[in-house]
Formats: sequence, structure tokens, C-alpha cells
Amino acid sequence: MCTGKCAKFIGVSLYPLCLISIVCNVIQFFPGWETEPVKNPGEQMTPEVIYLGGLIGGGLMVLIPAIHIQATGREGCCNNRCGMFLSIIFAAIGAVGSLYGFAVSTVGMVKGPQCLYSLNLSISDSKWVRPFDSEIEDFSKEDNYLFKREMWKYCIYPKDVVEFNVILFSMVIASTGISLILCTIQMLNGLFGCLCGTCRNKE
Repeated sequence: MCTGKCAKFIGVSLYPLCLISIVCNVIQFFPGWETEPVKNPGEQMTPEVIYLGGLIGGGLMVLIPAIHIQATGREGCCNNRCGMFLSIIFAAIGAVGSLYGFAVSTVGMVKGPQCLYSLNLSISDSKWVRPFDSEIEDFSKEDNYLFKREMWKYCIYPKDVVEFNVILFSMVIASTGISLILCTIQMLNGLFGCLCGTCRNKE
């Protein structure tokens, strides 16, 4: 596969990954499909959601490079050595965005969601915290909530917020991880494109 076709394939592949990251990050603003946390983000919203790792990192910072990367694989002004050189820069921006989204989502996954927490499963005896964070005394540092589903019930509101966060953060981690790999490949592909051309003349 020539460098131009490879760039076109990478550019097209990045679009759905951007969409997944953006959509998942937007949905995370409504944990358990509740709107109340959006009204009180400082207290009720998981911090990593507010950092917009999926929307900005895995979304916009990858989408813009994807447009140029795809353009280097089509007939036109970008399908040349200069376009390939620029694709290296754009791919680097996409890699940084992907890495940011990946890191933020991983931290959000490890620390768990912000929720109304009660060991007694009672609203009257509850508080807004991150119960699975290591700073909470009710659980030891050895207790990993990801592998102990019986701990999830202590997040009584929003309903099923733990499953909600785990699924959405997992999707962002997967999409940004793949985007990071593709952008890294494009950086190498762009380097070869600068040195060897895009195969346009040969075709």
C-alpha cells in the first residue's frame, strides 16, 4: 500500500473513533440519564467528565487532523510531499489529543464515579463523594471496585451510575487508544511520504 492510500485509510478510520469519543463524553454529562448532576457539576459530576477528554482530546483534536490526513490520500493540493509533511504535524496533534483523552478516561475509570453514597443504602444517610477513590476510608486500597460488583450498590444515585461510567469510559479509552495508534502510524507514513512521495505520479 502506497503512502497516499495509507493516509486515506487512516483518515477515514479516525472519523468513527472521533464520533464515539464525542458522543460518549456528552452522554457522561447525564449519569444514569439524570440531568441534576449537570446543574451541580462541582459537587455531583465526575471531574474527569468535565475535563472533556473525549470531546476535546479524542474528538476535536483528532477530527481536524483526520480531515487533513484523509486529504493527503486524495487527488489535489495535499497529495504531495508537502502535504505529507503537514500530515506529520497534524498526526502529532491527534496523537497528543488521543493521549489526553486516554489518560483522563483511565483516571476516571480507576477513581470511579461521583455519586450519592451510603453504606446503609439510605438517602437520609448519604453524601456526594467518590466512594471508590483511595481517599475514602470505607474501602481499603486493595478493594478494586471494578472487580467487585457488590460494591457498586453503595452508589444509590444516580441509578446504575457505576455501570454507566465504566461502559462509557471504556469506550473512550478504546477509541482514543486506537486513534493514538493510527496517528502514530500516520506520523511514520507521513515521513515515508516526504521521502518517497505519495505514489500519485506512479499511478
